[in-house]
Amino acid sequence: MKRFFTMLAVGILGASLLTACAEGSTLPTTLTTTEPATAETPVDTATEAPTEAATEAPTEVATENPTETPTEATDTTTSGLTTEEREGLLYMREEEKLARDVYLTLYEIWGHQTFANIAKSEEQHMAAVLGLLQTYGLEDPAAGKGVGEFTNPELQALYDELIERGRQSLAEALKVGGAIEEIDIIDLKERIAQTDKADIITVYENLMEGSKNHLRAFSRALQQATGETYTPQYLSQEEYDTIMAEGDTQGGQGQGRGRGRGRSSGG
Repeated sequence: MKRFFTMLAVGILGASLLTACAEGSTLPTTLTTTEPATAETPVDTATEAPTEAATEAPTEVATENPTETPTEATDTTTSGLTTEEREGLLYMREEEKLARDVYLTLYEIWGHQTFANIAKSEEQHMAAVLGLLQTYGLEDPAAGKGVGEFTNPELQALYDELIERGRQSLAEALKVGGAIEEIDIIDLKERIAQTDKADIITVYENLMEGSKNHLRAFSRALQQATGETYTPQYLSQEEYDTIMAEGDTQGGQGQGRGRGRGRSSGG
């Protein structure tokens, strides 16, 4: 019996030890499940910070500079003029000079008074455009240039071409005069459409009326000197007929009349 109780006591002690071991084994389980949870927190933090830095900085840099550049490109150039207005004034100054220079040269060749009369009128046109250049502080492209000399290479080439053509005959020279005035009318219409400045428009419109007078004068001179009817070279027939009809309504009066038929007609 004593041996039985001894064995029973040993069994109870062994069971207690087993129970204690079983309870102790739950502690590591709890630790291993909580530690990975805390390890995930740095991972989340590390992925969020680069995301913010990558999205914010490029957005600010890319939206500012491209927006400002087009605004500067559309700014006016000199004294409130747009690029088209500035280029228009410089071009018209030399285009009026081209007309004057061609007429002076053809007058020397043919001695026809129409060229001398209209050359004087073109001198006034040049002065009108020069006044606008001075008003807006633009450098005069015709300054220091002699007869037949131009800053604009296109006008230089046109002058040379027209003089060569005008040397062929008096009839051809008078047609050259008409061609210049047609080109002038077309260019002035284009320049007027490019500006809203009253002073520039007024000068251009006055120049256009002068060119219409000149075209009528060359047309009459050709008819009177050669018997040939002038045919428009750049304007449409309808535009040309309208200009001629305006002259009839005004009584055909132009600037620089005198010295007999076929050798007058300024305009």
